[in-house]
Amino acid sequence: MNHVLVTGGAGFIGNHVTRALVEEGYRVSVLDSGLSATHRDSIPAVVADAPVTVADVRDGEAVARALRGVDVVVHQAAMVGMGIDLADLPQYVGNNDLGTAVLLAEMARAGVTRLVLASSMVVYGEGVYECSDHGVQRPGPRLESDLMAGEFEPACAVCGRDLVSIPVAEDEPLEPRSVYAATKLAQEHLAAAWARQMSGSVVALRYHNVYGPGMPRDTPYSGVAAIFRSALEKGRPPRVFEDGRQRRDFVHVADVARANVAALKVEIQGMAAYNIASGRPCTVREMATALSDVMGGPPPIVTGEFRLGDVRHVVASPVKAARELGFRAEIDIASGMAEFARAGLRQ
Repeated sequence: MNHVLVTGGAGFIGNHVTRALVEEGYRVSVLDSGLSATHRDSIPAVVADAPVTVADVRDGEAVARALRGVDVVVHQAAMVGMGIDLADLPQYVGNNDLGTAVLLAEMARAGVTRLVLASSMVVYGEGVYECSDHGVQRPGPRLESDLMAGEFEPACAVCGRDLVSIPVAEDEPLEPRSVYAATKLAQEHLAAAWARQMSGSVVALRYHNVYGPGMPRDTPYSGVAAIFRSALEKGRPPRVFEDGRQRRDFVHVADVARANVAALKVEIQGMAAYNIASGRPCTVREMATALSDVMGGPPPIVTGEFRLGDVRHVVASPVKAARELGFRAEIDIASGMAEFARAGLRQ
């Protein structure tokens, strides 16, 4: 059975991935830096029987030691979320892009030619839309003046009517709209170049909005589900930005872990990317309402606030992942939120 190194394997998603791989019978080891944005407590010595080395993925010597005897790397380590402001930019680039570059260089030296990369749906930017009269369009960034006026929907470039979002396939053009998104796309480009030169294999998993047990609590880097749950635990209503009708695909972390297991079982030459999504999108307000209902808390309030780095709708096509990886998400939003409402969060 292959020996798998999971970078970031003590983090939110990485922890679930590590456990799933161990349960599948893989020999697993973990490299995790204990990034403060994710970890407020000390890193455990073991995750699901997998030994943990506490080291930064940018430390080439530590990575080289961790790669001894390894057959494949599952690269989860990253700084995630929208962050606070542009002062975060060097940290995002350092952790995500320099970290990936160091890892790939050490994999090349060690002769490790297989990589599963945690990417993100943010690489698509605004996604894909359609006008009933004027066809498929990819709108540019929304204007701050429109957002301030409460005009949130992208408009047709010809007739000016609201566009309708359609599922994004993996071969759509990539156009990141935030610092985090730019670093995730850079990771994909670095991995693709590495695969060409190494005759290696990269499976890039473009996670959509991941939620579930162990999400970080109360940080600017938390996912929206954790932010809403923290508000409800304090008796406060979830504050939903814009008009609440922005659509996302919320995918449970257990399904994401299953996708990583599936990625290790396919033979890929070069690089291939896959949407990891439920295929059952909903609005942010609907998600917040589902969470409020199961927690018995106040209903969400729609604030009209916005963030320039946010996109309006990103709806994924799960077809390629189903066809080539055999992956289909199993957990729907209702049952997932019912579990999440009572699950432990990362302090």
